[in-house]
Amino acid sequence: MNWVTLHLRPFALATLLIVAASALLLSSEPSQKPGDDGEALPRVALVQIASLQALDDGAAGIIERLAERGFVDGRTLALTQFNAQGDLPTANDIARRVTDGSFDLIVTVSTISTQTVANANRQARIKHVFGLITDPFAAGLGISREDPLDHPSYMSGYGALVSTADGILMARRMNPGMKRLGLLWHTAESNSQVYAEAARLACADLGIELLEANADTSSAVAETSASLISRGVDALIVTGDVVVLSAINALIKTADKGKIPVFTVIPSSIDKGAIFDLGANYLAIGREIGNLAADVLEGKDLATVPVENRAPPSFMLNLQALQRFAPSWQAPEDLVEKADVLIDEQGVRRSRDATGD
Repeated sequence: MNWVTLHLRPFALATLLIVAASALLLSSEPSQKPGDDGEALPRVALVQIASLQALDDGAAGIIERLAERGFVDGRTLALTQFNAQGDLPTANDIARRVTDGSFDLIVTVSTISTQTVANANRQARIKHVFGLITDPFAAGLGISREDPLDHPSYMSGYGALVSTADGILMARRMNPGMKRLGLLWHTAESNSQVYAEAARLACADLGIELLEANADTSSAVAETSASLISRGVDALIVTGDVVVLSAINALIKTADKGKIPVFTVIPSSIDKGAIFDLGANYLAIGREIGNLAADVLEGKDLATVPVENRAPPSFMLNLQALQRFAPSWQAPEDLVEKADVLIDEQGVRRSRDATGD
């Protein structure tokens, strides 16, 4: 998830974050303690750009899978986590820190974290595994779309591109009369550019007018979404845009006031009031990234790992939110039955695993 100019926090708060992050970087030296066999533990840095649900789930999946493969933090692994909390200068500071030779492996989640680390690691000092990138081939990482094995020899990983068209098609099924769709995004994020182009193509195919608006700061999201609503959209779509996702609560609250539903292609926002999320299972993606990281720690050569898209699907449906927009918006029974996570009309949340469905 990438942007050129990032203003997710007011200047004063950003300054505090930088100071806090600097203190964290000074205090979070990777463990030098030996393992049970007396050997030094492999040192791994896990880097993410912000505390968003998808990224948190991905990081959790990475740690879970590493542990399952025998790499347990504090016992057989020295793991240090870094989170820039949405601040680009802090992200660059973290990138410089984790590429200074203190770590044996860096794992990044999100496009911006991967880009900042890749820029700092151009001398190929550290092995680098990445994931949860919308389109690694378009992220300026030196990866060939035509040949997934044509990438820097010290770096590989997985993209996580999901189908924007599928989300729009599902919304049209829930409301066959949907004629105008609003897309709010930060135009400097390269991953959001990919989603926006996909939305344009899908809407053109379905005869839907796509109205777009730019939000370059999280504080602008509510006002900008209100401007889209005033233009007569029937729904708002949210993609993997970091700025917008950082203010998803404000966006949904504004949409509710305007009596407009919100759906996303990056779970999970149904607990916040979105009518559905159709995207990827980010915990599962994280586990795949963790599996690759474990392979590398066991000696796998990253030069032999093709860059692939790994986005196991996830569909989450909120019937309680949906009923606020009836009768125009309704969920066909087959969609209800296929939901991996469902919030029913009474607000009870259940998952397919929990119910045995």
